Amino acid sequence: MANITVKNIPDDLYENLKAYAAMNHRSLNNEIIVCIEKVIKSRRIDKESFLDRVQNFRSENRLPYLTDKTLQEIKTEGRM
Repeated sequence: MANITVKNIPDDLYENLKAYAAMNHRSLNNEIIVCIEKVIKSRRIDKESFLDRVQNFRSENRLPYLTDKTLQEIKTEGRM
């Protein structure tokens, strides 16, 4: 495996990394690897294709169109 040295990490970032590592029961090194993996492996969503998928979902009646009236009915459903 490759090694990396990171220089000039701001003190507040270093403290945050240490805190997250402790919360997640990881070493500081492993926490940094997880952070890097999250950024590198994440993918951007194409908003046009996402909106097309939502529209298709709606057209199949699998996603209700929400109006103020619908939201109010959902909120008050089951309430006295």
